[in-house]
Amino acid sequence: MTGSTQAPDPSTQGAGSPPDPHTPDAYAPSAHGHGKEKFWALAVGAAGVVYGDIGTSPIYAFRESLHGAMKDGTLARAEVLGVISLMLWALIFVVTIKYAIFIMRADNKGEGGVLALMALAQHAIGRRTQTVFVLGVAGAALFYGDAILTPAVSVLSAVEGLKLAIPGFDKGYVQPVAIGILIVLFAAQARGTGKVGLVFGPLMVIWFLVLAAMGLMHISDDPGILAAFNPAHAFGFLTSHGTTSFLVLGSVFLCVTGAEALYADMGHFGKGPIRMAWGAFVLPCLALNYLGQGAMVLAHPDRATDPFFLMAPEWGLLPLSILTMAATIIASQAVITGAFSLTQQAIQLGLLPRLEIRFTNEEQRGQVYLPQINWLLLVGVLALVLVFGTSSSLASAYGIAVTGTMLVDSFLIFVVMTYLWKFKSWMALAIVTPFIIVDSAFFGANLLKVMSGGWFPLLLGGFLLFTMLTWVRGSAILMEKTRRNSVPMVDLIESLKVGPPARVKGTAVFLTSDLTSAPMALMHNLKHNKVLHERNVILQVFTADTPRVAEDNRAVIRQLSDDFVAVEIYFGFMESPNVPRVLGFLRKKAGGPKFDIMNTSFFLGRRTVLPSQKGGMPLWQDKLYVALARSSANATDFYHIPSGRAVELGAQIVV
Repeated sequence: MTGSTQAPDPSTQGAGSPPDPHTPDAYAPSAHGHGKEKFWALAVGAAGVVYGDIGTSPIYAFRESLHGAMKDGTLARAEVLGVISLMLWALIFVVTIKYAIFIMRADNKGEGGVLALMALAQHAIGRRTQTVFVLGVAGAALFYGDAILTPAVSVLSAVEGLKLAIPGFDKGYVQPVAIGILIVLFAAQARGTGKVGLVFGPLMVIWFLVLAAMGLMHISDDPGILAAFNPAHAFGFLTSHGTTSFLVLGSVFLCVTGAEALYADMGHFGKGPIRMAWGAFVLPCLALNYLGQGAMVLAHPDRATDPFFLMAPEWGLLPLSILTMAATIIASQAVITGAFSLTQQAIQLGLLPRLEIRFTNEEQRGQVYLPQINWLLLVGVLALVLVFGTSSSLASAYGIAVTGTMLVDSFLIFVVMTYLWKFKSWMALAIVTPFIIVDSAFFGANLLKVMSGGWFPLLLGGFLLFTMLTWVRGSAILMEKTRRNSVPMVDLIESLKVGPPARVKGTAVFLTSDLTSAPMALMHNLKHNKVLHERNVILQVFTADTPRVAEDNRAVIRQLSDDFVAVEIYFGFMESPNVPRVLGFLRKKAGGPKFDIMNTSFFLGRRTVLPSQKGGMPLWQDKLYVALARSSANATDFYHIPSGRAVELGAQIVV
């Protein structure tokens, strides 16, 4: 344990306080050189990465919605128009109005996503509040349910299309083929997504063009389907079908799964390209495809069993199936990458223990690979494929996690509007209430699917929420116990003046979680080795509530005595905490500690955490925290400290 996961309140700091994140230019913006990139290239990239999930929804969304709307196996014209109208207006209201136009305004120094929004809300309030914190953690926990469900349902639905394209392709082959594709997909993650990402955009552009072309081919089957743009058909369906309409609403939501990606991937592509890709290209293509499916079903009701694949001519079934598999792999890749990025943020914000993070591209930020998360996701995905078997069965589990995250976004944006944008409460409530009503309707509709599969994302999300809260609570208890048992740094400095130990050449850097207390490693070094280095740096690493920190505001240096210097280093929650690199930068800075980085030893305290019957948490929760602590990656690797320069001194502590 090397440092707090939150930067201290600036109001409690003295002359050496960290930069106030609310002042202009305190932190570096995270526009990753977007001005140098071609706008349209970014828009094409957004079409491939951002819209992979929502772009593959036409494969199954309309089919599942029709199954719920059928009465005695038959479909009336009003029901088809009602379902298509609900889908069109869900795309317009949820994706376009809520996310593309409104929530994307709430960027955290250019970054988005539920954790970035949580950090922004905490910034706006000026302190960590339990409600905002729990909402953000809950939204993050639910996202992992989506990260497991998306690859399973997308790849299964694509492979099922081969039954129509290849004569003799028995349904017994679907699971083995899907499992093989998924294993290859997850095994390839270690290589990074950089090279694969080069073909994501162009391939998905082809996919969306094919969606639009298929839709245009069939709208003429029944041009009356264009009446679905009239929202009266959506309201009419909802008011005339009672409980059935609520069940159908849960399936209709499948057409907007992936909408949160507009906000989450904002830092990679920028607002402009993402909005342009959606409004000018993706939305029209999706709308045309759904209209085409609806028109075809009106003209040929027997095709309601699988309207997406039956839109294609017989000669086009096999090419469409191949293209569909490629598109679903891209959609799955985007969600997996999002899970890696979210986990990195969670680790930096102190919500999870340190895990191994590999950077797969030295030139581009954000391309990371987390082996433990990757294989845990694969196990979860394969379990879903084996247990549920078909995409229709999995569709019942799909939706709850995404609607939960969207509902969290709506509550957090209210906090940002009220505290940061200074909206009057009644005005903010008037704007956000429609979002909350729609999100709650979708969430409630999906809750009806709990017994038929919806229990899985709720169970997973609940477990992850509890795990994160346990880690945060356990870390706070551990820090408090460590502080109580530590010697104040001021007292140690005074005692060393009275009885100075032997001195050795070089510089010692002691990583600590509390600059006011003597680091455990320093006390052990004095006790057992009875020496003190010429220069001693007491170092604490903080994670700011912003994605990245400007180099000029990276560190705060304070001279404690002739022998000791206190250094606070700040990293953004999307940065790699490379401590030696920052120290090398400080060495060249005026007023920075002067030392040879190659003649420096890093001292770290390795604590063995033990559960306690009389701890601050129940014993079983203590054991969970201990298990998480043991899974934590080595601090030397996490902070990029050369192993040859690191000295670890251990101690046992009861949590």
